[in-house]
Amino acid sequence: MPLLDEQTQAQVRQQLEGLSGPVKLVVFTQELECDYCRENTALAQEVADLSDQIEARICDFTLDKEMVQHYHVDKIPAIVVEGEKDYGVRFYGVPFGYEFASLLEAIQLVSAGDSGLAAESRETLAGLKEPLHLQVFVTLT
Repeated sequence: MPLLDEQTQAQVRQQLEGLSGPVKLVVFTQELECDYCRENTALAQEVADLSDQIEARICDFTLDKEMVQHYHVDKIPAIVVEGEKDYGVRFYGVPFGYEFASLLEAIQLVSAGDSGLAAESRETLAGLKEPLHLQVFVTLT
């Protein structure tokens, strides 16, 4: 049974119509000891099925060690949103609720290869002297 109903699928399909480049959703999962891994994988696959620009690649967190290290994934369930290059966009946990809109926006931004940041913000970030590790935490309500 799909996670996205027909109306939501139509809306998502329309939202993803204008993708300017390919996007890969790299999903990290495992069969045992992972709450919501199945739902996370199903969601990524359903989204990928709604656009010919999106590919879902499923990786086992315990078996695909090279992929885990390559993407620096340290927990599951996880979705890496990768465009022409890896911009470091990661979703940990299932992006349901408001986070689903964030996932769709991340797909669009990564597809375009542009963060959408204002020139002033880009200038500020260009002035950073050390790498910055930024995390945003949300909780379903």
